[in-house]
Amino acid sequence: MSGIFANKSNYILAVDDIPDNLFLIELALEQEGHQVVSASDGRTALAHIEKSPPALVVLDVMMPRMDGYEVTRRIRQNPALPFIPILLITAHEHSDVVRGLDVGADEFIRKPVKVDELQARVRSLLRLKQSIDQRENFVSCLTHDLRTPLVAADRMLSLIRQGRFGQVNGEIESALGTVISSNQNLLEMLNTLLEVYCYDIGQKVLSFIRFNLPELVQEILQELSPLALEKGIELRLHSQLPAEELVADRLELRRVLTNLVGNAIKFTEVGYIEVSLALVDAPQSFSEPWLEIAIADTGAGIAPEDQQWLFEQFRKGKHKRSGSGLGLYLCRQIVQSHHGEIQVSSQLGQGTTFTILLPQNPTTVPKLLS
Repeated sequence: MSGIFANKSNYILAVDDIPDNLFLIELALEQEGHQVVSASDGRTALAHIEKSPPALVVLDVMMPRMDGYEVTRRIRQNPALPFIPILLITAHEHSDVVRGLDVGADEFIRKPVKVDELQARVRSLLRLKQSIDQRENFVSCLTHDLRTPLVAADRMLSLIRQGRFGQVNGEIESALGTVISSNQNLLEMLNTLLEVYCYDIGQKVLSFIRFNLPELVQEILQELSPLALEKGIELRLHSQLPAEELVADRLELRRVLTNLVGNAIKFTEVGYIEVSLALVDAPQSFSEPWLEIAIADTGAGIAPEDQQWLFEQFRKGKHKRSGSGLGLYLCRQIVQSHHGEIQVSSQLGQGTTFTILLPQNPTTVPKLLS
């Protein structure tokens, strides 16, 4: 089916503006039993990919109007596409490999193309594709097979605790409370793991809306105030923002702030937690100022040697109340998806401050950077 558009996703898309090069690629890959579809320019290739994503793209770097780097960048920036391995072909002896890898390429091969090398690299990338697809299927099954019984158990336990199936005495109610709490912790851990996974594979779709940031923070503080009152900790909000609003994914930003304020409450025994909002100079040459969100506590602080890996996944703290090691990693993923930054400063015995810098409208940042 060389040169004819395929309706199945198990084909390989070969892209080159020189017919002889395309013929060589097609011949080499068809010898291995692959179905090959050819395209002579980047725009045609992108149209094929959007209509029916291939299993692999073999892409020439030097093409008129739209080169291989730009095609690669557009593939990787399309959240609707699954993972597609990309093999770049270049005629240059000292090609900009770094540039290719930065925009999302997985492998390079140089011209003149050796048939056995091309076939071997394609086999390797198809194994990578298969491995990632299997992992995605595993996570999908994990979502259904674990979340469904946990949610069902949570609802049933709540009904039992409410006395729907008979009177519940004090001891049983206390035991049910412990089980319900443990079950909800498992649900929270699973949901966090799945959110992290979606960000890691680039399949998280954000919904940017305009909303009032101080109102969101106040909402979170009110929600968490019972936890703070139990420990005698004061929650403060200090806002220097005018009536301007933030454009962001409200749900995801709420997740970040809830996590950071919740952690501050967990690791603070006495004193207060203050959330400060202000406009600051942008970290890059943008005309509009950025928003700074600082969450400061008077807790025990974090040791310098622990701060360097604080945002890495599965790196649990040494504190007995440390969680799964995914919360702060997810916070960083969310902030970076808004083209922002998150930092931490802390001293043992003097508290910790997490600082988030966000553009007021993250959707305009990629255009400015390009």
